Amino acid sequence: MHYYPLFLDLSRTHCLIVGAGDVGRRKLTTLLQSAPASVLVLDVAPPCAELAEALAADSRVTFARRTFTPADVEGRGLVFAATGNRAANAAVAAACARRNVLCNCADAPREGNCIVPATARKGDLMAALSTGGGSPALARRLRLELESWLEPRAALATLLGRLRPHVLAMPGKTGQNAALFRTLAHSSLRDALDTGDRARCEALLRELLPDALHPHIPEFMHDLV
Repeated sequence: MHYYPLFLDLSRTHCLIVGAGDVGRRKLTTLLQSAPASVLVLDVAPPCAELAEALAADSRVTFARRTFTPADVEGRGLVFAATGNRAANAAVAAACARRNVLCNCADAPREGNCIVPATARKGDLMAALSTGGGSPALARRLRLELESWLEPRAALATLLGRLRPHVLAMPGKTGQNAALFRTLAHSSLRDALDTGDRARCEALLRELLPDALHPHIPEFMHDLV
């Protein structure tokens, strides 16, 4: 399988998780970190204490104690087949396939049309890693290595994210903005942030940024060092 890597905005997406066992609960935990519009969880067993806590804490999550029906995927943008029953997961995947709904099938990835990568997050920086479904254990191990790699770069990502809307709002050609962003990304700002040298960071920003943005430098640097 050749997967297309994609980051999804789920803020307007209604999701479905079929199965509230260990796999389904893990899917729910990571899904809620991406702020979906809503999540319906289905299972024939009553919710465990962990799921009951999530239901009480987050109004986006609802639970229904019943079996899955194909109509449950109507209006859903992302579905997880996460039961411990092979036939049940296959039925979920088939219903999604008929309706062109994104589906992650836990026990048979090729029956669905998307897989969930291992993700490493540090601040505003996130990296996703996949072995194509071949070795989730290896993906988890490499995720830890990625987190260590991202950590010293997260502050720079946050800083450049704060700068971007201000730079784009200024009059100027796209090529000039792109050149400025490249210069900032390849400057010694990261080293100054790593060592907590605020004076050096501010000096570099005054050197590299247009004069009109100099008054905003304290705002850009807030809480970074």
